[in-house]
Amino acid sequence: MLGLAIAVLMGGAIQDAHAYREMSVDLKTLTQTDDPMAPIIERFSADRRDLDRIYDVETSQKTFAGRRAFYHDWLDALGKLPFDSYNTVAKVDYVLLKNRIEGDLADLDVQERRIAKAAKYLPDLSIPTSLIEANRNMEPVDPEASAKKLTELADLLAAKQSEIKAPAPVKEEPDARFAAQMVDNYRQGLKHWFDFYNGYDPEFSWWCKKPYEQADHALDSYIKYLNEQVAKTETGEITGDPVGREALMLDLQRAMIAYTPEELIDIANKEYAWCEKEMIKASREMGFGDDWKKALEAVKEDHVAPGEQPEMIRKLAWQAIDYVTKNDLVTVPDLAKRSWRMEMMSAERQKVSPFFLGGQTILVSFPTDEMTEEDKEMSMRGNNKHFAMATVHHELIPGHHLQGFMNARYNTYRRAFSTPFWTEGWALWWEMLLYERNFPQTPEDRIGFMFWRMHRCARIIFSLKFHLGEMTPQQCVDFLVDKVGHERANAEGEVRRSFNGSYPPLYQLAYMTGALEFRSLYKDLVRSGKMTAKQFHDTILHLNNMPIDAIRMIMKDKPPTRDYKTSWKFYTDP
Repeated sequence: MLGLAIAVLMGGAIQDAHAYREMSVDLKTLTQTDDPMAPIIERFSADRRDLDRIYDVETSQKTFAGRRAFYHDWLDALGKLPFDSYNTVAKVDYVLLKNRIEGDLADLDVQERRIAKAAKYLPDLSIPTSLIEANRNMEPVDPEASAKKLTELADLLAAKQSEIKAPAPVKEEPDARFAAQMVDNYRQGLKHWFDFYNGYDPEFSWWCKKPYEQADHALDSYIKYLNEQVAKTETGEITGDPVGREALMLDLQRAMIAYTPEELIDIANKEYAWCEKEMIKASREMGFGDDWKKALEAVKEDHVAPGEQPEMIRKLAWQAIDYVTKNDLVTVPDLAKRSWRMEMMSAERQKVSPFFLGGQTILVSFPTDEMTEEDKEMSMRGNNKHFAMATVHHELIPGHHLQGFMNARYNTYRRAFSTPFWTEGWALWWEMLLYERNFPQTPEDRIGFMFWRMHRCARIIFSLKFHLGEMTPQQCVDFLVDKVGHERANAEGEVRRSFNGSYPPLYQLAYMTGALEFRSLYKDLVRSGKMTAKQFHDTILHLNNMPIDAIRMIMKDKPPTRDYKTSWKFYTDP
């Protein structure tokens, strides 16, 4: 029996080793880059990481001054490089690094103005700042003096709380929430300071334990007062702080997008109108005439039973992998095909992410036993067979999993320039290309694809209008329900995720905008016959994550000037 067991184990090992040997390993593509900017960018990234370790009190004046000095030193150093002698790739990398540094400097200005705007609701934070920074600099602690500072802090917070009137004017509610967030950051920093000494230094614990508890309680009370009484934030309410047009324009410049927020909204409306026409075509095929929302409701009802979602996802994943490889659209290494995994998403997380998430692991959204019956139904309807057909390849291959696999292996120094326009734009571009190639063949599947595409158009509209101060979170929810056909709970989760601080302001518009950039570049390079589809997609993956205008310059060999600012108008009507 032992011999048989060993034979079985060895047989499995031999079979697995054989499978590994079948994977192609082409070391010729791994030669060291001759780009002179590569080691410079790697040095910047390493320095930038250590800078964060030094200046970890995000809003202190020392942090602002230290970071500004760092960025200006780097700009001065860049100015001395022999830019004119560089080839196109090196010039693009130079511009990307310069753009990154200038963007980080602009962020500091925006953040300081944001703090000044919220100053009315901010207490004096010099005491926690001094304690946290002294600990960061490994200065000896004075327990008695620290105890006095903590007591003073508790008194200052109580006085400030009694000074601020509640509720705040509507226009100042975001300022109060921002102030609460800042104070909470300091509360967490002070906790780290206290935990560092408490229990290790007996004298410190003797002096500081009670004063710290009082100060922590005062901080907690102040944060709750700002959120609940001043900003009038109710439990479970969807909140967010519009950043305004100026901040949006700065972010668009950093992303190398040569359009204004208003122009992007106009583009989204044009794309939405095209999607609606496609929806109507599919609706007619299903027998619902021009009422595509009725057809959409029928599609939502076509979902698998509880417990069967993982098997459906597996089949859809391999359907997409087989399609892109058999049609020679992109290189998919065997190791990439085998290394993705699947996990089920918790009920709590589905409140924020009601649909699949992915990368190396696809997180599957579907009902759990702890949900209410209503939420279970909405989860099944929102993650039906036909919506999933577009979602699975978006998250895995050729979407995010293939992206991450290749990003870890080619030109990794360019991670310093990563942008959601590349990340999300790539995944949505594949939805566009596969739709065009009739990958979704039934009208139900085409409606599933168009639902998501309409959703990405809607994301541009509601996210920009929110940050421009033209829509409230509740209006954004209603917009998704009315214009796209979302289940209300799923729309609430989408809006909550968009504005709760998990994603930067441009993230939601990056899906469609990035995909349209890729669509324009594909037209120029593939439809013109200059490259094959496989060459096009492989090159993008090898170049790594960066603004798509930079990819355009490299792939079309159009070197930028030293002070290049994007002017690429990539959009054409669908």
